[in-house]
Amino acid sequence: HVKVVESGGGWVQTGGSLRLSCTTPGLIFGTMTMAWFRQAPGKEREGISCASWFDDSIDYANSVKGRFTISRDNRKDTLYLQMDSLKPEDTAVYYCAARRASGCSRSQSDYTDWGQGTQVTVSS
Repeated sequence: HVKVVESGGGWVQTGGSLRLSCTTPGLIFGTMTMAWFRQAPGKEREGISCASWFDDSIDYANSVKGRFTISRDNRKDTLYLQMDSLKPEDTAVYYCAARRASGCSRSQSDYTDWGQGTQVTVSS
């Protein structure tokens, strides 16, 4: 059964914005450290941001720093990724991931539950 679900992908032009959402219907969201990953064609999966359940710690990959913002709304049990100033190189399948441990890791091997992915395409 599905434990993690992403949504919000789509097509935008360079410089545009999208907001991704993630829910965890099969998990207790409030005690799950959450992260966003992406995988472009022919490339390895990249951890781009994470948010701890335990504290307010967050982390970003340099490739998205200053343009993307991760946030979590524990009252709505929803994780968000606000993506601004999008570039063609941001084109990828974006995945939401969850783990029980509190550390804000961007390593894919640390995560136990994954969404199905949502496609983000940024055109020139």
